[in-house]
Amino acid sequence: MTFTVSVNTDIVFGESDPRDAVDAVADAGAEALEYWGIESTDRAALREACDERGLDISASTCLGVAGNSGGEGPSMTDPDLHEEAVSDLERSVELAAEVGIGSMIVTVGPDRNLPPGTEHRAIVRALRGAAPAAEEAGVNLVLEPLNLPVDHAGYYLDSSYEAYEIVDAVDSPNVGVLFDVYHQQITEGNVIQNITEHVEFIDYVHVADVPGRHEPGTGELNYGNVFAAIDDAGYEGYVGLEYSPSDGADPAETVGDVLDMAP
Repeated sequence: MTFTVSVNTDIVFGESDPRDAVDAVADAGAEALEYWGIESTDRAALREACDERGLDISASTCLGVAGNSGGEGPSMTDPDLHEEAVSDLERSVELAAEVGIGSMIVTVGPDRNLPPGTEHRAIVRALRGAAPAAEEAGVNLVLEPLNLPVDHAGYYLDSSYEAYEIVDAVDSPNVGVLFDVYHQQITEGNVIQNITEHVEFIDYVHVADVPGRHEPGTGELNYGNVFAAIDDAGYEGYVGLEYSPSDGADPAETVGDVLDMAP
């Protein structure tokens, strides 16, 4: 297959410190891990532990702007906080580069009900401001739309199509879209055609099934077909497992089952 599977240690294994899940991820057969909160662990120690088991650290979440419906720190949707948002993005890139984390996940903050186009332009401007630092460091900034009806009411960016427009406007090789199949199935559906037609904008993929955000194979999505489509489209990045295992399910077994679905 063209893509590499990563495991989110916070939600799949329930570990607040990703170091505590390194062995479990490796033993399950995955090649990388990701975690929430770039500052939430000893990054150098995590890098050492991953190197010992041959794992990449594929992604973490940005500082400040990582708030979903609000959160702490400046929001990219507020034009008056442009400098603060860029500073947080640049600092996130710096931290990632120190230990070789490939991508930093960017969420934009709440819908502020500003005049049409204002928040869109603010996000473009912030990402343009941080793009040079990302390019110099070799770190990707991946912009994530989230669903509003189930998990993230009040968030600004739910449309993958608007995310593509933003990334196209930024026009940087190190700024792309994080396509979360779970979120976009809820928001838009038609995920296979969407991925296939826009793969040039997609730099990271997340997966979980619908409903429930449990492991692939427990809901309405045919993940065998989804993974085959991602592979056939030539996507060569990471596919991150970001699901909560079903009640009673063994997390490591769910990872193995998902790996068996991949081409």
